[in-house]
Amino acid sequence: MEKIIAVEEGLTPIKRCLEKNGYHVVDLQSGRKAAAMVISGGDENMLGIQAMAQDVPVIDARGMRPEDVLQAIEGRWQH
Repeated sequence: MEKIIAVEEGLTPIKRCLEKNGYHVVDLQSGRKAAAMVISGGDENMLGIQAMAQDVPVIDARGMRPEDVLQAIEGRWQH
C-alpha cells in the first residue's frame, strides 16, 4: 500500500528523505488525500482545519531533521 505524505513547500530535504524511504510525497497545497501532513509550523491554524477535514496527523517539522520527521511518520503506523 502506497503511503502518501503531503509536505509543505520549502521542506525539500524532508521531501527527499521521505521519497528515498519509499513514500509518495505530494505538495500540501495539492488537495490530495494524504496519510499525514508535514508543515513548517507557520500555518498551523489553517492546516489544522484542513487536517481535521481529512482526519490525518499533522507533523510540525519545526526544528526537526528529515530523519526525525521520517521516524515520527513511521512511528504512527507501528502502533
